Amino acid sequence: MSKQISKLSLIIGLLFVLLLGGCSALSASQDEAGSSEDGTIIVTDMLGREVTVKKDVKKAVAIGPGALRLYLYVGDKNRLAGVEQIEKDNPTGRPYFLANQSIADLPVIGLGGPNNAPDPEKLLAVKPDVIFTTYTTEKSTADELQAKTRIPVIAISYGDTAVFDPVLYESVKLIGKVIGKEERAKDVIRFFENIKSDLHNRTKDIPDDEKFTAYIGGISYRGAHGITSTRGNYQLLNAVNAVNVADETGRTGSVMIDKEKLLEWNPDKIFIDLGGLALILDDYRKNPNYYHSLSAFAKGELYVQLPYNFYSTNIDTALADAYYMGKVLYPEQFTDIDPGGKADEIYEFLLGKKLYAEMVKDFGYGFGKLTLSN
Repeated sequence: MSKQISKLSLIIGLLFVLLLGGCSALSASQDEAGSSEDGTIIVTDMLGREVTVKKDVKKAVAIGPGALRLYLYVGDKNRLAGVEQIEKDNPTGRPYFLANQSIADLPVIGLGGPNNAPDPEKLLAVKPDVIFTTYTTEKSTADELQAKTRIPVIAISYGDTAVFDPVLYESVKLIGKVIGKEERAKDVIRFFENIKSDLHNRTKDIPDDEKFTAYIGGISYRGAHGITSTRGNYQLLNAVNAVNVADETGRTGSVMIDKEKLLEWNPDKIFIDLGGLALILDDYRKNPNYYHSLSAFAKGELYVQLPYNFYSTNIDTALADAYYMGKVLYPEQFTDIDPGGKADEIYEFLLGKKLYAEMVKDFGYGFGKLTLSN
């Protein structure tokens, strides 16, 4: 009887071990969420579409405003199968292209630009394993491109503000997931968040009544604009807890104001986006008295900002601008920051190359004061 019990105990024990092994195998399978045994993974893109893509992506393309930039923050340029014509035509002001100029030799996969639809035939010709796109906010449009090419189409996005936007972070994570660069994607997001915290912590305890008031003019929006083009709730001034006089409008984003309103606000310090500088210089020559009526102009408190809106937002340049604004507005809190050096640090981490000198060469100005003369 005791022998029978021992045998029964042994059998039960073996069954228990097998059961545990089965559960462990199931857990391991579940840990690889979205994976399958046919060498593919299923991801959910920024439009909420479930897309099946190869686990081992060897060739990729990125189409639409800013798509290539985000890909290059995370991915390997050697996996790119082609680029849009717009990327080759005017690389000025685009650090991601300056750091990866060899991509100009890649095949053209479409015209590019916000008003030109993707070209399915040219996309098919380079045979990518995946297409990253910012062209659409409609599921049906992404589905249609995927149906025409039979290539997985992954929609990504910059969100509403681009800089420090959670939607942009999710897009970076998605790119990393698809191309097997998840750790790099995490590092990029952590880098952005560390900068956000650093800028905030340096400036959070300064009372508003002890801060200089600020204004940003010459902001490009669907083209170049002059001194009256500004932004309300401006993410870069927000990042350093600045007093932006344009917030009085109650608007977020691009705002065109009357010249008289700027005289009324009369901010302590004025930043000029170099994208609108030519128009401002032309207007200054026609009406210098207006500009000298502004105390910031009269006192030499006029500063430049590197443009960052070229085929969507150059996040790297925007972050460098934020540090420079902080340095101008709160010198004591940014004594350790050299704006040009900080720009190079940002470019090098995101793109692998120090690019501040090249940006200065492109625009003719670097971080510093701007002096207007007839």
